[in-house]
Amino acid sequence: MKAVALTRYLPIDDPQSLLDVELPKPEIGPNDLLVCVEAVSVNPVDTKLRSPKPNVEAQPRVLGFDAAGTVAAVGADVSDFKPGDEVYYAGDVTRAGSNAQYQAVDAHLAAHRPRRLDAAAAAALPLVTITAWELLFHRMPYQPERGGDGKSLLVIAGAGGVGSMAIQLARRAGFTVIATASRPETQAWCRAMGAQHVIDHRQPLTAQLKALGFNEIDAALNLADTSHYWTELGELLAPQGHVGLIVEPKSPVHIGDPYKAKCIGIHWEMMFARPRFKTADMSEQGRILERVAALIDEGELRGIQRETLSPINAENLREAHRRLESGSTIGKLVLAGW
Repeated sequence: MKAVALTRYLPIDDPQSLLDVELPKPEIGPNDLLVCVEAVSVNPVDTKLRSPKPNVEAQPRVLGFDAAGTVAAVGADVSDFKPGDEVYYAGDVTRAGSNAQYQAVDAHLAAHRPRRLDAAAAAALPLVTITAWELLFHRMPYQPERGGDGKSLLVIAGAGGVGSMAIQLARRAGFTVIATASRPETQAWCRAMGAQHVIDHRQPLTAQLKALGFNEIDAALNLADTSHYWTELGELLAPQGHVGLIVEPKSPVHIGDPYKAKCIGIHWEMMFARPRFKTADMSEQGRILERVAALIDEGELRGIQRETLSPINAENLREAHRRLESGSTIGKLVLAGW
């Protein structure tokens, strides 16, 4: 099968950073699906894993943690899927990724993809959707149905992949959503996702929120820079408020007051935790994707695919990594077809 892989960890401008290779089709275990991959999308985890380091892989390493495709075969213990089913999933960071024509993935992590979306649009969703859903509704103490009624939520970096889904899920749950974005096109995107207010994260947040009538906020998702916004969020969050985080601090942060004085809940989300540690509730990720597919088909949520490159090959994946590392992408960038 065709695949895109690496053996050395190099800057993305190096043509050897991602390579077109031929690999054998993966073998599947009793709980696995063998998926014929039709489309993939890129996420910051791809660029982080590929970033320069001295390691050299003995065998080509395939990245990619978002895919949509068709089931080619099922393991002996799989009962919820059959060959020919159209699926989407984020997969498992401890296994070979989706940048290949065929991928073996645990069936507990997969779901039938939305009927209203083609493979490219579906591939944009899994990782960021699971991240946003788990953060809001599993890590933080909110419910997906009306759990945000009467509450305000600040989403820092609203135009990114996770932000695009978090805005939609939070708005549907009843939150008043304030997103941050700095460019006209990213501000327009946040509003299209459902944010009632958009402020500029390049400027101090407090004055902008007060101008909108928010002297404090009930909850925040910091999806961009944990260290930079730490102090200001501690001051902005209401007593017994909550903050959700997905990015490790670049510099030490002070966990004491005002966080301690206000009893602010601090919640970490890493969507690979369940598959990486084989938790008893690992199948929750498949259930999230099934639920979201239904909501998309019912018109309650929308896709976040912004642009598609074709075909899936090393040149286009290098370009996708380059754009993601620039920090200027909106929504999700997808690759489709071989």
